[in-house]
Amino acid sequence: MGTRYTQPGKECMNIPFVDIKRNQEPLKKEIFAAIEHIVDKTQYILGPAVEHFEKAFADYCGKKYCVGVSNGTAALELALRAYDIHSGDEVITAANTFFSGASVINLVGATPVFVDVEENSNNLDPKKLATAITNKTKAIIVTHLYGRPANMEAVLALGKKHNIVIIEDCAQAHGATYQGKKVPYGETGCFSFYPGKNLGSWGDGGAVVTNNKIIAERITSLRNFGGSFKAYQHNEIAGNNRLQPLQAAVLAIKLKHLDTWIQERRKKAAYYTKHLKGIVKTPEDTEGHAYHIYCIETEQRDALQTYLETQGIQIRIHYPTPIPYQPAYAYLHTKKGTYPITEVKSGNIMGIPLFPEITQEEQDYIIMHIKKFLKK
Repeated sequence: MGTRYTQPGKECMNIPFVDIKRNQEPLKKEIFAAIEHIVDKTQYILGPAVEHFEKAFADYCGKKYCVGVSNGTAALELALRAYDIHSGDEVITAANTFFSGASVINLVGATPVFVDVEENSNNLDPKKLATAITNKTKAIIVTHLYGRPANMEAVLALGKKHNIVIIEDCAQAHGATYQGKKVPYGETGCFSFYPGKNLGSWGDGGAVVTNNKIIAERITSLRNFGGSFKAYQHNEIAGNNRLQPLQAAVLAIKLKHLDTWIQERRKKAAYYTKHLKGIVKTPEDTEGHAYHIYCIETEQRDALQTYLETQGIQIRIHYPTPIPYQPAYAYLHTKKGTYPITEVKSGNIMGIPLFPEITQEEQDYIIMHIKKFLKK
């Protein structure tokens, strides 16, 4: 439960944006035992722990293959490389994704093309996507932002029509479903296991899940110096992007609880929506939303953030600067107004604390202060 502290004349709570300690505490004994087993066996690179998690996570996602890699950025980059995306190609993605969702396009030598998002879903708009496709478009990276799956039916239809590779960025959507199926809904998806994710490791970690055997084999090679490290046989230039066994052991244990955690996230999200709808713009609920982040929208975002933080409520902004306007992409010379929905949202959107273990008392405290500041 959030700790309490006092300000002159009042008592405040201290509520973190995400509480990893609360989440991991009941599992520590089991996790430590699994780590001790790896230490005793000195199996520190790949090996049984990684293989066990890969199989378990592939099964969980309803896919044939899972390849564990060093982090979510590596997962996206290696997926692009496995599909032979390179210099001269264009890759489309949303303007409001996390930076790595765009930077990986540059890292493989391709050209990023950004499109605006839908007002209600915050995800890539298929109608605007359709107008951005050219004869150079070779791939689309679709982010399931905040845990809400994008309109994959429309995106996959465009991919099929134009023979374009679709890669799903599932870094915020562990456990999310689209039309009853776990994401990735299409052939291939990429995950990050950053500690604060719905399924988080105790450090960096990532994975690519796919139904394509050739892609799985290629990523298995790419994560390990482009071939067989032990045989000193390297078929292409590649680096070291392996998932660590210690992280795989943590993930395998936490995976068993993921669906329960998603249910709790949905329950806590519904409570927020019940009490905040009409006060601020709340997320549009969908059946498969995994609620990695619960974002509200208000034109008074910055002032509200400052106020809530003075009350001990930790806030996160996802994301204050759209990708095309980042300094790294200054060379694109993007004019203001090019991505109007993304631009408005970057000034209005704010994530409030949501995690499986947050208490109703904590939620009530947050709700009360949002209403108090907005005089609702």
